[in-house]
Amino acid sequence: MDEILWSISVRNADGSVRYERDPHRVLSTASVGKLFLLLEVARQIDDGRLDPRERLRRTEADRVADSGLWQHLAVDELCVEDLAVLVAAVSDNLATNVLLRKVGLAAVQPLQHSALHDRVRDERLPEHEPRLSSGSADDLSRFMLGLRHQVYPGSRRLLAWMRNNTDLSMVAAAFGLDPLAHTGLANKTGTDVGVRADVGVTDDVAYAVIANFPADRTHEVLDHMRAIGAAIRRELPFA
Repeated sequence: MDEILWSISVRNADGSVRYERDPHRVLSTASVGKLFLLLEVARQIDDGRLDPRERLRRTEADRVADSGLWQHLAVDELCVEDLAVLVAAVSDNLATNVLLRKVGLAAVQPLQHSALHDRVRDERLPEHEPRLSSGSADDLSRFMLGLRHQVYPGSRRLLAWMRNNTDLSMVAAAFGLDPLAHTGLANKTGTDVGVRADVGVTDDVAYAVIANFPADRTHEVLDHMRAIGAAIRRELPFA
């Protein structure tokens, strides 16, 4: 694959499309699919099926490298809600696997063309799902707007977790927010070799920008994602 494949959808708060490019194209979305796990956790907490203070223990089977903080911490148990915050804030892979073991992949509901397919793995073998998650920008921008309007049970809790996200390196880089303390944006990113994805929502706009590309074009992709963010920023205020 020599070209950059894009799926982009930017929507106003009323659902009307501000900008789109191949919005129905389904691409790899890396960690963005963790949002569907987090929504299920939030839903189960809100309806009483899951105790947010229940402590879950990490096991050797859950361990995975790359993104996250828990792998570097000494404590072997954390409560459900703390794990959810770790996933939302730093895309914690170990916390993802422990939460997924608790609720089960079958309980994690997909959208029409977007889903979490598997647990996080250091290596994907032929018997595993070929990618962690996939999705289309149309699906994901609608999903973000649905969270904003609390269409889904657990929306309010999930948005609160997402406002802790520290990765503002893609579309959100243009907004000039403090990555460690901001309130004007709830977003989730996904990063893998040849994959960059950023989905987010404010009071005024919902966006999903996904790119799959040859690894040597990363800087080009990031520049374009930030340009999209700059175009969004020019039309709305951020706090």
